[in-house]
Amino acid sequence: MMRAILIAIIVVMAAAVGYMTYQWYRSEPEVVSFGTPFQLVNQDGEPVTEEAFKGSPTALFFGFTHCPDVCPTTLFEMQSWLEQLGAEAEDLDVYFVTVDPERDTPEILKAYVGNFSDRIQAITGEPEKVAEMVKGFRIFSRRVELEDGDYTMDHTASVMLLDRKGDFFGTIAYEENPETAIAKLRRLINEG
Repeated sequence: MMRAILIAIIVVMAAAVGYMTYQWYRSEPEVVSFGTPFQLVNQDGEPVTEEAFKGSPTALFFGFTHCPDVCPTTLFEMQSWLEQLGAEAEDLDVYFVTVDPERDTPEILKAYVGNFSDRIQAITGEPEKVAEMVKGFRIFSRRVELEDGDYTMDHTASVMLLDRKGDFFGTIAYEENPETAIAKLRRLINEG
C-alpha cells in the first residue's frame, strides 16, 4: 500500500514538473532574429540583400565617407587585419555600409573603399531603405547639423561580426588591441 502511494506521489510530482516546464517554455519570449531583410546596392550599383551576409563569415562596419577619423581609421585597421590574416581570411567577407546615403553614392563609395582594400565592399541605397537596415542591425546613427550649414553623422563605431548564417557573432571595438581583433576574426572564421 505504501509503495502504491509513493509511486502515485512520484507520478503526480513528475507531471507537475513537466507542466511547469511546459508553461515556462511557452512564456519565454521569442528569439528575435538579428538584422533585417534589405534591398540596397553595392559600390558597382549591383543589388545587395541580406543574403550577402550568409555563407561566409562577415565583418560589417557602418560609417560614412565624410567621417573625419573613426571611419578611415577603422577601414585602415580592417585592411591591416586582412593582410595579417592572409590566406586565413580568404573566406571572410568585409562590408562598409554607409549611414549617409544622401552623399555616399555608389561611385563615391567605390573610390573611398578602393583607397583601403579591394576586399572591402560598400553598400548604399535610398535613404529610407538604408535607415531601415541600420535600425534592423541595431546601429546608432544620427545626423548632426554643423554651424557652417554642413552636417556630420554620429554612429556606432564597432565592427560587427556575423557568422555563416548571418547571425550576430560578436564585435570588434573601435581601436581595439590589434592582437585581440585578429583573435576574434580567427575565431569567427573557424567557428562562425
